[in-house]
Amino acid sequence: MKRRDVLAAGLGAVALTAPALRSSRAQTKTLTIGGSVPLTGAAAETGLNVNNGYITAATYINDVLGGVEIAGDKYKIQLKLFDDASDPARATTLIQRQIDEGTDFFLGSFGSNIVLPTVAITERAKKPMVQTGGGSDAIFTRGYKYVFGMFPRATRQFAAASALFKTLQPTPASYSVIYNNDAFSKTAAEGVKLSCNEAGFKLLDTFELPAKVTDVSSVLASVRANTPDMLLCVVHDQNSLLIARQMVATNTNVKLLYQGLGPQLASYREALGKYSESILCSTYWDEAVPYKDKFFGDAKKFTEYYRSKFTRPIAYHVAGAAACIETYVMAMQAAKSIKPDAVRDALAAADYETFYARIKFTPDGDGDPLTLGGMIGQVQKGKLETVFPEAAKSAAAIYPAQPWDKKA
Repeated sequence: MKRRDVLAAGLGAVALTAPALRSSRAQTKTLTIGGSVPLTGAAAETGLNVNNGYITAATYINDVLGGVEIAGDKYKIQLKLFDDASDPARATTLIQRQIDEGTDFFLGSFGSNIVLPTVAITERAKKPMVQTGGGSDAIFTRGYKYVFGMFPRATRQFAAASALFKTLQPTPASYSVIYNNDAFSKTAAEGVKLSCNEAGFKLLDTFELPAKVTDVSSVLASVRANTPDMLLCVVHDQNSLLIARQMVATNTNVKLLYQGLGPQLASYREALGKYSESILCSTYWDEAVPYKDKFFGDAKKFTEYYRSKFTRPIAYHVAGAAACIETYVMAMQAAKSIKPDAVRDALAAADYETFYARIKFTPDGDGDPLTLGGMIGQVQKGKLETVFPEAAKSAAAIYPAQPWDKKA
C-alpha cells in the first residue's frame, strides 16, 4: 500500500469532518453518517477500496458541490468511519457506541460476516444502513427493514455467469465448486449450484474450506483426480489468490477458472502476473458504463475525481461505496427529511440513476437483480475486460484457458 493511500484511508478511520460554512441564508448544517470499515486485517484489501469510495463521495459533495440541500437546509457530510480490523466483534462494539452517541445513519463494512451482526444492531435501533459489502442471503431474509445493499443477495448473483458459460464453445459440461465456511460463501455456493444445474452443467464436487485457510493442496489433489471443465470459487479475495497460486504450483489445470472475488483487484493481478490471464470474475461496475447523475455527472468524471485523490487502482467496490452516499442523499431529498424512518421509507422506494447503476432495491432490501445485477469480467493482458453481457462487453471471452505452463 502506498503512503498516500494510508493517509487517505486514515481520514475515514477517524472522521471526515467538513468545516462549517456560512451562506446568505443560514449556517451550513452537518449530516453525520457512521459505520466501520476494515482498514486492517484479512478484509483490508477490499475494505480500503470501500473506505476510499465513501471518502470520495463525501469529499466531492463537500468540497466541489459545497454541500447538498435537503428540505431547504444546506448540509455537509461528516463521515464517522472507524477501523473494525476485519473483526465482527469489534465492528459491533463500534456500531453500538455510535448509536449510543446519537448517530442515525450508517454505511456498511466489507464482508457478510461483519455486515450481518452490525445490521442486527442498527435494525434494533431502527437506523438505516446502506452498504456495499454484504451479500449473504441471511442479511435479507430475516425480515429486516432498515438495511439496503448494492448487490443482489448471494443466491441471485450467479445467473449472469452461468448464462455466459452456455455461450462458450465448446460448451463446458461439468463444474466443481470451492467455497468458504462463512455466511456469504455458503449461500453463494448454493446460488452457483442452482444456476449451473438449471443451465444443464454437471456438478462433480463441492469443497468447503475453513473461514481461515492457509493451504488448499488436498482440495486441489481432488480436483486433479476428478477434473471439471470449470472450477468455480466463491471465496474472498485473499483466498482466491491462495487457490490460484497453489493451482500454479501444483499444475492443477482446468479449462475455466472463475473466482468471484479477487481478479477485480489490481493487487491480485499484479501478484499473479501472467498467471492471472483468462481468469474470470464477477464485476458490478466499470468506468465506461453509460449511467449519469446530478453529482459527478458520469462514471468517467467520478473516476477522474477519484484518481485526483487516491493512487490505489479503482475497483467496483469504490464506486459502489460512493453510490451508497449518493443514494442516502437522494432518499433524504425525496423524503424532504433527515428523520431515520422517513429516509428508510424513501430508500425502500428508491429508483434513482447514479454514475454507478440504477438504484432499486427488492422488498427485502437487497439490490434489484436486473438493475443492480452483475457483469462478468476476465483478465486479458493484465487488464480486467468485461465479457458479459453483450451490451456491456469490451472483449470476447477467452475459452478454454491455456495451461499454467503455457502462461509463464
